[in-house]
Amino acid sequence: MTQKTVRLTMAQAVVRYLCNQFTEVDGARVPLFAGVFGIFGHGNVTCFAEALERVQDQLPTWRGQNEQSMALAAIGYAKAKQRRQLMIATSSVGPGATNMITAAGVAHANRLPVLIISGDTYTNRLPDPVLQQVEHYGDPTITVNDGFKPVSRYWDRITHPAQIIQSLPQALATMLDPADCGPAFIGLPQDIQEIAYDYPEVFFTERTWTIPRPRPSLDQIDAAVALLKTATAPLIIAGGGVRYSGANEALMNFATERGIPVAETIAGKGTTVHGHPSFVGTLGIEGTDAAMKLAETADVVIAVGTRLGDFATGSWTTFAQDTKFININAARYDAGKHMSLPVVGDALAVLVDLDAAMGDWQAPPARMQQAQALYAEWNEMLDALQTPTNAEVPTYSQVIGIVNEVAGDMDTVVTAAGGLPGETVKNWRTKGVNTFDCEFGFSCMGYEIAGAWGTAMAIQDIGGTPIVLVGDGSYMMMNSDIYSSVLSGHKMIVVVCDNGGFGVINRLQTNMGGAGFNNLLKDSRVLNKNNPLHVDFVKHAESMGALARHCEGIADLKPALEWAKSNDRTTIISIASDAHAWTPGGPGWYVGAPEVSPRETVMEKRAEQEAFRKTQRRGV
Repeated sequence: MTQKTVRLTMAQAVVRYLCNQFTEVDGARVPLFAGVFGIFGHGNVTCFAEALERVQDQLPTWRGQNEQSMALAAIGYAKAKQRRQLMIATSSVGPGATNMITAAGVAHANRLPVLIISGDTYTNRLPDPVLQQVEHYGDPTITVNDGFKPVSRYWDRITHPAQIIQSLPQALATMLDPADCGPAFIGLPQDIQEIAYDYPEVFFTERTWTIPRPRPSLDQIDAAVALLKTATAPLIIAGGGVRYSGANEALMNFATERGIPVAETIAGKGTTVHGHPSFVGTLGIEGTDAAMKLAETADVVIAVGTRLGDFATGSWTTFAQDTKFININAARYDAGKHMSLPVVGDALAVLVDLDAAMGDWQAPPARMQQAQALYAEWNEMLDALQTPTNAEVPTYSQVIGIVNEVAGDMDTVVTAAGGLPGETVKNWRTKGVNTFDCEFGFSCMGYEIAGAWGTAMAIQDIGGTPIVLVGDGSYMMMNSDIYSSVLSGHKMIVVVCDNGGFGVINRLQTNMGGAGFNNLLKDSRVLNKNNPLHVDFVKHAESMGALARHCEGIADLKPALEWAKSNDRTTIISIASDAHAWTPGGPGWYVGAPEVSPRETVMEKRAEQEAFRKTQRRGV
């Protein structure tokens, strides 16, 4: 029997295939791809955009202002959807493509899916060098799109229209695999996009994808049970994988029934609400003293769905040398880190099996009593730090406390990079599960507003508003999606904390004995030191169609936020914040320290770093 075919250009076939992919979210069948963020140029406008235009009611295309930020918005969308529904980002060739490499790095580091489709140069090479082409003298097959290879989980360049029949399903399977999740990149050369091919109709059959839940090996479960039953001072670390698995409730029930305190990583923050009796806050450099002290005394740690990065582990100084790790992770690579006992599988599936195998075992009651006492002390300190004072410039802690008070249970706070990750993870008291998004896997300045645009799209059907906490430094790096959100009608509230530059890096610079240099605006090279230019964030936001208000002091912030919540569009609130007052807590951090320097303060910090490094866990 002759196979039925349909004749389409390669670009048209890509779009038709993507339109026929579905998934299930909370029991409802929905499109796997909710839409496209696109900026068109000569590399994608004549063929790929032609195909997208004809399906805009089925696969809506949203106009971005910057290729990097629209891909970051796609990442924010995927995170808010718990990796169950995705977005596409498409650009032209050359700089339009390379702008998205940073976003691909964000998605790769955070294990988040986004499909990046970029134009590419001509495979026939007849018009070479074409506009925006970077030539490599010794290898003409290389284009700038090869730069995506280090930051993509799946990478392909389509050099024949038939190749998409194999490539697209592989790209989607990669993005939906919990063990291999991350960005997929597809390069579409301009001369291949236009070619028509007789595609088999079966290729376009509707498909409903499900997220796999790999089960753990029984011998790994048995080994984990045996090790956990030896524990007298256990600790659970909840990472982002808990949230993406939907294992929040299962993990907290396990912790409560077994009497084990739970600390979160930055990616895992939002696993539970602030007041849960087993919760002790975020772990690590930007974490609570309660979590740090519990980590220092832990004999067995159960790490669930975490990469165990240096911020969570205090550069591996937080734990004793003989602490044992049970590492539950869908990715074998992560599960085996630091001589852990690996349990490879989906977080929810593993927790169900582990709980069933543990019998009636519980940790000694003194462990939870210790945890609750330590966390109560931490919260008392926060109460004091967050209480407004008569100081001319408020602290981050005070600003966050008021934003937190006004935020609703369904509002999602979004932040990234700079000083706000540490300040938010310490100060933010989560009211609703999965309502916290701090991009700190790649620590990408500029994610905040762009990511919130994607978040606003993702949560519009369930209620709630993204509330962005952003420093003036990150705001200046990337803010054009204020306009995007006004244009598309997706509201967010943006609180700009203006501390006069890159405050947290200035803190690191001066705390390590160096002089303030090129971070705060007052320490930057300018022609007129007596007249530094101050950004009027209100006027800037209003010029992009947003509503905006400046707070002269902390007393203005709450009414400004209540006004912002009542508005029908994106609203910006600016407030000065103290560049030198930080919330205490957490262990140290392994950073570079010069071995020689004429500055005595630098040499003192070098000695402190050498002593600190001697406490590092060496992977045994």
